[in-house]
Amino acid sequence: MDDSITTGAKGAKIPESMLARYSEVAALIEGFCNEKLDEEYRELCIKALQKLCRKRPSPIIGGKAHTWACGIVYAIGSTNYIFDKSMPLHITGAEISEWFGLSKSTAGNKASEVSRLLKLGYTNFEFQRESLIEQNPMIWLIEFDGFIADVRNMPREIQEIAFRKKLIPYIPADKE
Repeated sequence: MDDSITTGAKGAKIPESMLARYSEVAALIEGFCNEKLDEEYRELCIKALQKLCRKRPSPIIGGKAHTWACGIVYAIGSTNYIFDKSMPLHITGAEISEWFGLSKSTAGNKASEVSRLLKLGYTNFEFQRESLIEQNPMIWLIEFDGFIADVRNMPREIQEIAFRKKLIPYIPADKE
């Protein structure tokens, strides 16, 4: 089956067969993030949705749009400590699930599926908020010559190699 990639809304690269489903789920995510979260969360959640739409076969084709939207928001939020009351932007899992009209267990189960599909975790910086990346020591730990070390304390040449291999999000000196 030939399914060409189309550049959809806001430059999203989505298979043509997924455009309608993408739009449906994206509208729910945007509604929630505009009301309850912020632009950065919206961008991360939409980026996650785009990646799920490009998977072959795409898992989001089955199930209800609001369940996928909730699962994506819940998973991205969880990865970014959104349930931690000490964070400047926080919300409960119950608030997320209620907004989408789901039980907390359904939301949590779908979030677990999204996390597995996208390989989300505290060491994966692809879906982390910019403000958390530098604070997260797990992102900066790499194995070098059999030892685990913080790449920020290593020579620039090693940082450049780690960056090229997509082990770190950026070269720390370049960020300053």
